[in-house]
Amino acid sequence: MQNLLDPAILFFALGVFAGALRSNLEIPPAIARFLSLYLLMALGLKGGFALARAGLDGQALQSLGAAVLLAVAVPAMGYALLRRYTSGFNAAAIAASYGSVSAVTFVTALQYMDTQGLAYSGHMPASLVLMESPAIVMAVVLANRLRAAQPGAPGVPLQAHNVGLRHALRDSLTDGANLLLLGALAIGWISGEAGKTAMQPFSGDLFKGMLAFFLLDMGLGVARNFQQARRASPVLLAYALLAPMVHASLALLLARLIGMPVADAALLMILAASASYIAVPAVLRYAIPEASPSLYLGLSLGVTFPVNILVGIPAYTHLAQRIIG
Repeated sequence: MQNLLDPAILFFALGVFAGALRSNLEIPPAIARFLSLYLLMALGLKGGFALARAGLDGQALQSLGAAVLLAVAVPAMGYALLRRYTSGFNAAAIAASYGSVSAVTFVTALQYMDTQGLAYSGHMPASLVLMESPAIVMAVVLANRLRAAQPGAPGVPLQAHNVGLRHALRDSLTDGANLLLLGALAIGWISGEAGKTAMQPFSGDLFKGMLAFFLLDMGLGVARNFQQARRASPVLLAYALLAPMVHASLALLLARLIGMPVADAALLMILAASASYIAVPAVLRYAIPEASPSLYLGLSLGVTFPVNILVGIPAYTHLAQRIIG
């Protein structure tokens, strides 16, 4: 309940409400883009400052390894299940969405951790970056195999298949958001406490207000995509609601096996339970044109994102405290 009374979450609810009323309230795309870049930059700096203080040890490497394992296992399981209920191309795209991660969900989770007084490790933002790309690459590979098995099917010409994979790899590895996050992480790590003091007005004092503004815009987006999600089959809607819980449970199991601290385990659970609605659609819209964007974007943004923001973050954190703490 305390999470629902957080001003940033209330602004998210306001955005959903305004969108449902078909209000003309909107955030200009250029401002929304700036807010997204600001949050990633501030997130990277926060992680870098914490990493400079704690260092990169064996525990951190184990945590990053667990993140990569989840980034591969989650889309593989999702595709194996979803292909029974929808086309192979849609199954690959949805599996990629739920195998990748949401930076906004992660940033909101960090804010929640701060309000709860839970200390997390500086390397966790790197987990966000590592978990974003594998699912996208796997989806493109799966789509190429489907096209090879159905050479007469409409879609991308066969000679363009390898180009699609190459473009997906390039876009995933050189994406500006990822580079900004990693660059800010490195800058925070290098500058340490002196950098933290110098950047406090930017990465600390402004953070909460910027997050609230961005979540207002996300709420408007959720309202627009919820109508698309409602048209999905009951099986896919059930997947959008239940699969994140399964993914979070796998993350909790891994976290307990390697002895992750409570806050890090909760963040890994939240990452595993999140779904991408920015990076995946941006790449797959061109790499897998046979898949329906309204389906995989509608499910991830219209169903999973609001559930994680409103309920999932505190629930997964509480579960990590009960099982690990």
